[in-house]
Amino acid sequence: MKTGIYGGTFNPIHLGHLHILREFIRRLSLDRVLLIPTGRPPHKLAPGLALAKHRLAMCALAAREIPEAAVEVSALETQRRGKSYTADTLEELEVLYPQDRFFFLMGEDMFLTIDRWYRPEAICSGAALCASPRSVDGMKKLEAQKRKLEREFSARCFLEDIPYLEVSSTQVRELAQKGQDISGLVPESVAGYIKSWGLYRKESGE
Repeated sequence: MKTGIYGGTFNPIHLGHLHILREFIRRLSLDRVLLIPTGRPPHKLAPGLALAKHRLAMCALAAREIPEAAVEVSALETQRRGKSYTADTLEELEVLYPQDRFFFLMGEDMFLTIDRWYRPEAICSGAALCASPRSVDGMKKLEAQKRKLEREFSARCFLEDIPYLEVSSTQVRELAQKGQDISGLVPESVAGYIKSWGLYRKESGE
């Protein structure tokens, strides 16, 4: 089975995430995708990070919007103590799904820095690396990094020139904090969830 692995803080998951995911499913002919919200992300700060239970719930709602393949939400990283490393996640997934072929789905920023992550050799051996650009000259940068990863880590890389939607989790959080409309940026079900729980409002504490 060809299984995509799509991780991130998903704080919250938005339509840009779903667009990228659908395109990767179609272009790589994926049978299934594991949607894995991070616990404590080691590579970046995560201001206003919603509780794991909320991010998992929002991912589960968003997964229903993707009919192209089976999309499963995994709590693997949110249940892990300490920082959450991709290399550790891949090794755990290899034990859980020994027959699967893994495709690690990511954007430009992640792909361009992955050689500096914790145990990049384990990441490159555990999954094919699949990236799409987020800038005008992104494909050129991705192609140069692809050659480097293939040379240094014998990585398997797939680059897909997927049109980028101008939506960000930061944008959604800022609007939600002010009580403004976030429809058109997140799935309707996720917008309803954020509103009902008062997520990202200063007084919510969630």
